[in-house]
Amino acid sequence: MGVFSDVGVKLTQEAGLSLLITGGTGFVGQALVKRLGDQPVRLANRADSAGWHSVLVGITTVVHLAARVHVMDDTAVDPLAAFRAVNVVGTLNLARQAAAAGVKRFVFVSSVKVNGEFTQAGLAFTEADAPDPQDAYGVSKYEAELGLRQLAVDTGMEVVIIRPPLVYGPGVKANFATLMHAVQRGWPLPLGAVHNQRSLVALDNLVDFIVTCITHPQAANQTFLVSDGHDLSTTELVRGMARAAGVPARLLPVPVWALQAGAALLGKGDAVQRLCGNLQVDISKARSLLGWVPPVSVDEGLRRAAAGVQKT
Repeated sequence: MGVFSDVGVKLTQEAGLSLLITGGTGFVGQALVKRLGDQPVRLANRADSAGWHSVLVGITTVVHLAARVHVMDDTAVDPLAAFRAVNVVGTLNLARQAAAAGVKRFVFVSSVKVNGEFTQAGLAFTEADAPDPQDAYGVSKYEAELGLRQLAVDTGMEVVIIRPPLVYGPGVKANFATLMHAVQRGWPLPLGAVHNQRSLVALDNLVDFIVTCITHPQAANQTFLVSDGHDLSTTELVRGMARAAGVPARLLPVPVWALQAGAALLGKGDAVQRLCGNLQVDISKARSLLGWVPPVSVDEGLRRAAAGVQKT
């Protein structure tokens, strides 16, 4: 999972060091480090170290981003065991050592997959819903959450859990980047009649929320869902991508049932279900308890993402 990197953002005064970020060179981590500017930060670019003592010296807050991430075609013989080794055992090992070292707050970036994969139309997930993880990644994140909550009770270390949905922004990869490339190239897409609703979170909005949770006193020992606060259908998402890229949206109004039937024949039913299904989150708790408002609109978030994707 990488090696420790005791480099920070203009890290010149060791005595002033107070924040540790794991996974600081990842998609979210790099943006968080950039947002923190001149504040001294220690980075640790691994998730599963046995010994964290020297890294935790002087640290008061940990932001834990490092993880074994969700992949579409996992080749592990036992995916759940592989996810647990890093996302559960690794996370709790770090958290226990952090508590022993006197760390005051542990911010854990989990996943909306703890809630589940899909929502009923108009019924968004909330933090009060019973968890329903459906895959090994979601299960591992949920088990890590359970362990962290118990550790908070046992040690007094504050724990903050953040569950984002799909995160997009400059440098985004996987299916979101593939879709954005297709839009930028002007490819006709059979997504013009998809009337679902999905919550996304722009990278800058997620980073802003993490920064809020680092210091806000009301965030202690809370779980939060986070999003842009404006849900989109897949059709609307493609149109937004096209606007952001300054190209026309070439959408074919293929019925969802036809998309699903074709995908089933090709063994791609799960991928189409993600494109056509609903997954909404309610961020009322973040708004009311923390006074947090997403600073970046969906259109601006897509514009920033498009600027980071080169046409090829």
